[in-house]
Amino acid sequence: MLDGKTAFVTGGSGAIGSALVRVLAREGCRVAFSFHSREEEARKLVDECNAAGGNGVDGNVRAYPLDVLDAKACQSLAETVEQEFGPVDVLINNAGIAQIMPFAMIDEKDWDRVMDVNVKGMFLVTKAFARGMIRRKRGSIVNMSSLAGLRVLEVPVHYATAKSAVVGFTLSLAGELGRYNIRVNAIVPGMLTGGVSVNIPTKQQEKYKDFCSLSRAGEPEEVAELAAFLASDRSSYINAQAIFVDGGI
Repeated sequence: MLDGKTAFVTGGSGAIGSALVRVLAREGCRVAFSFHSREEEARKLVDECNAAGGNGVDGNVRAYPLDVLDAKACQSLAETVEQEFGPVDVLINNAGIAQIMPFAMIDEKDWDRVMDVNVKGMFLVTKAFARGMIRRKRGSIVNMSSLAGLRVLEVPVHYATAKSAVVGFTLSLAGELGRYNIRVNAIVPGMLTGGVSVNIPTKQQEKYKDFCSLSRAGEPEEVAELAAFLASDRSSYINAQAIFVDGGI
């Protein structure tokens, strides 16, 4: 499905990120991904994917350290990936953080940190990688939002605000980049078995399952499968969408 394509994934060492890397590599994609603090996990993922056989041949997956809030580093890495892997066809903005905290206790620095990583980081990485896509007049960008930003749930206000902003960013950018044959979509996961969902209290997890049509949490791989489809030419007429992967809430 993705033979011959090159993808860059931010936050590739976490639960969702590693699932994204595995599925993209399995589908024949060359995958570069970034990590911030989980170097050991990143190196293990590279070794796993490159030893997988089939499409996961040696050297097809590589990891790079990156602070998504460092604009110069983002631009430098975009250039490095293109030199080492070739033109980037797919960008998946997955890096993000959450902070479990009631509204009354959120300080300005807490607000800024969550908004910066989840929104500003996405902007800086996209700006760095979209330039090449615009020159080549092709590409697919997939942004990771969250049900937290689009439904009334018991979630931290600053996290919900940031994930809501991801959808606004997606819709506006899709309108602007469509003329260059670049598609921009968002994935809106519900509660998953990995990632930030592991911090949800047990009572709230059970409540989610009660309201979920499938009565369960999702798997990171189920999100990754959709991302791979959106990255492929099979989804060539899907643009400016926020697609829910929540089991039916």
